Amino acid sequence: MTDALTTWAGSHTFRGGPVVHPETVDEVAALVADARHVRALGSRHSFHDLADGPGTLVVLDRLDVPTVIDPDAATVTVGGGVRYGELARDLHAAGWALHTMASLPHIAVAGTVATATHGSGVTAPNLSAAVRGLEIVGAGGEVRTLGPEDPELAGSVVALGGLGVVTRVTLAIQPTYDVAQEVWLDLPWRAALERFDALMSSAYSVSLFTDWIGDAVGQVWRKHRVDGDAWTLPEAGDVLAGARPAPGPVHPVPGPDPEACTQQGGVPGPWHERLPHFRLDFTPSAGAELQSEWLVPRQHAVAAIEALRGIAHVTSPLLLVSEIRTVAGDDLWLSTAHGGDRVALHFTWKPLRAEVDAALPVIEGALAPFDARPHWGKLFSGPGLDRTWQDLYPRWDDARALLGRRDPEGRFGNDFLRRVGLRG
Repeated sequence: MTDALTTWAGSHTFRGGPVVHPETVDEVAALVADARHVRALGSRHSFHDLADGPGTLVVLDRLDVPTVIDPDAATVTVGGGVRYGELARDLHAAGWALHTMASLPHIAVAGTVATATHGSGVTAPNLSAAVRGLEIVGAGGEVRTLGPEDPELAGSVVALGGLGVVTRVTLAIQPTYDVAQEVWLDLPWRAALERFDALMSSAYSVSLFTDWIGDAVGQVWRKHRVDGDAWTLPEAGDVLAGARPAPGPVHPVPGPDPEACTQQGGVPGPWHERLPHFRLDFTPSAGAELQSEWLVPRQHAVAAIEALRGIAHVTSPLLLVSEIRTVAGDDLWLSTAHGGDRVALHFTWKPLRAEVDAALPVIEGALAPFDARPHWGKLFSGPGLDRTWQDLYPRWDDARALLGRRDPEGRFGNDFLRRVGLRG
């Protein structure tokens, strides 16, 4: 048993075992072939039992897979256990970049793309959308490679670990670039909502931080993509009317030292040192916390935000902070941004599991009219009132059939997949 092994924030203790750290793909294949039940853990950044299972738990942090950049194809192939922050450093040193990064760089590539984890930006799809190929150790221990033309790729990228252990991931890359990040404080809600689309489009990446109470958004983080040596920080314009520039570095969560956060103040620097909110060498966010997130179609954003402001009496006492971001759409079957652009409504909770669990149905009820999809790796109670997963995901039945076809005996199944109905 693995009583001491927990998720990143201590929100779930793993029940499966043994925990193994294979060093080669052949070792992974042999482990899968010999085990009745297998799950891959990634960086354990989910907040529930998504990665848990009754049998072998595979951690890829020691997997010996070289990082290979193909400049002609503009791709990089990397081991599934590599963390994004480490990959980003290697890419930047070689003159390349990713199109976006999540708010923290500590997460592993395979687990990140398997859960449709994202950054922020009206033109930036989630990290899964950059996948151009996968190497997967399947249910019989066979090693399969899916390329960009494979008809199963769109159903295999965001698969919640249900298709096997992903040992290699190929990602689209682009020439490296710089980003400058600035923070504004106390933007009036009226101004934010009246000019919401313009506000969220006013930089390459925009995040709003709030506790849902009061008349103003607490913080606005804008990350500008730097264009040329003569670049200057844009004027604030109407979208920030009523706000004031932060007088110095800030942390999105009240209290912690902003030293853990990436460079602010509008100073240009490498993309991977600005796009995340937190530095790789520090504890991200608050550390001891829980998280939830729902993504709604962008056309419903203002109405959904108003609905959440209406239940602030339920959520605010439990909150460390909330974040509002945008994500461009994609065509991945189980992606939370499948089929169109989304606005992400994120909650970083105090570590009060019972109270947070009680609040989840209230939030889902408020967001149900807006086709809200919960982030797979964060806390939620279901698809929402009077909704089914088929209502939210047009390719749901295709995804369920793919998991059943590739893993007929349920070797990669677990309680989470059964609970959401992807496994019988």
